[in-house]
Amino acid sequence: MKKTAPDSPGFFERPLARRVTILVVIAALVMAAWTLWNTFTPSSSVTAAETQLFIDSETGKTFPVTLKLGMQIPVMSPYSGKATGYKAELCYWTKDGTPKTDPTAVLLNYYVGKPGPTFCPDCGRLVVFNNPVAKPGMRPPPTEAEYLASHSREANGN
Repeated sequence: MKKTAPDSPGFFERPLARRVTILVVIAALVMAAWTLWNTFTPSSSVTAAETQLFIDSETGKTFPVTLKLGMQIPVMSPYSGKATGYKAELCYWTKDGTPKTDPTAVLLNYYVGKPGPTFCPDCGRLVVFNNPVAKPGMRPPPTEAEYLASHSREANGN
């Protein structure tokens, strides 16, 4: 008589194999959910780029605006109740020409039809469209007096 080996349990009938399989499936589901979440939610940099600081041209008060496709500028201001909101440029300089971390919001003259360049009301330095962030070791923009002196020399041919 021939002896036959008892049937060995199948892979999924083994307790350890079942546990490992369940853990692998859970890990795959978690990874899939995480991938979908990151794919369909905006990154913090996109959200930051969509939300800009605006300034009311009548009151001088600032307020955040989430930019949307097709928006008209000036935007409606919560302070004046009118379309008097323009994108604020941020000045990161002090009067003595050193960088600061808490910027001053500045309304460019161009937006409200005033002639000439714009100078920060806090530090008196030139502020331009897409004003760069100040960094240590960086040369500060000119003060109004320095700007006028250099431009009067240019006008005189010096």
